[in-house]
Amino acid sequence: MRAGVLSDDRVIEFLNENFINVWVSNVELERTPRKQAYMARRREELSKTFDRTHPLAKAIMEGWKEHSPVDCLVIAPEYDVMGKLPLNDFFDDCFQTGIPEEDAYLKFLEDSLEGKLPGFNDGNSRAPSSGLNVVLNREQAEQEVLDILRTPRYGYQDYTVVEIDATAFEAGGTLTIDIRMGTAKPGGSFDLYDSDTELPTKGYPDDALTSAWDIPSGQIGRIRHHFDEGKVFKLGATGTWFNEKGSVNAFQAKISVEGS
Repeated sequence: MRAGVLSDDRVIEFLNENFINVWVSNVELERTPRKQAYMARRREELSKTFDRTHPLAKAIMEGWKEHSPVDCLVIAPEYDVMGKLPLNDFFDDCFQTGIPEEDAYLKFLEDSLEGKLPGFNDGNSRAPSSGLNVVLNREQAEQEVLDILRTPRYGYQDYTVVEIDATAFEAGGTLTIDIRMGTAKPGGSFDLYDSDTELPTKGYPDDALTSAWDIPSGQIGRIRHHFDEGKVFKLGATGTWFNEKGSVNAFQAKISVEGS
């Protein structure tokens, strides 16, 4: 890193202007059984060691990739992971694409600040639809979205929003959303709204057309809604209220319309 991306003045200036830059040793975070055993011995000798229950430490552990020796993470002040970059994968991708490492790393930082969540869609056999806008018609009546949701404070909503454009189905139809939760701890709740509905930030989603609440980690759920004319919908995805605030999980939504 020091001889590569961190030797670029643009990267250093961007980091210094927008981030508090820190690093934490994998040994201190007890990332592998071998490191856990080592730290257990150290705790017997030292009066103070790294607190793995601290929200920052927990965010790091949520964001790292298994078997990756070094990860670069962008973490918000509220301890939400906004971007993740296993560096071995990063260097391999740059080599294969021919993109200069400095340019690719700067884009990773910029995308993280813009809320694009770089790194959350990596390693999937099927690419998700671009962005969070799904347009369906009779030629393409099904699409998939892969993204993340976050857990709000109890009684609040913190939606990841997917816009679903079904205006091509002028005579209406049935919208079906098959949802699969990722394997991280938090479960998810999903609410479907008309496009002109202002999404709530707290309380129960009383204005939702239909919902699928409290889908557990690794489990599936379904939303079905019949509509009489072509329209645009908004799907709001959020962590269930019974999760730890700020915890993150991925979700996959297969969205389809069967026209009337």
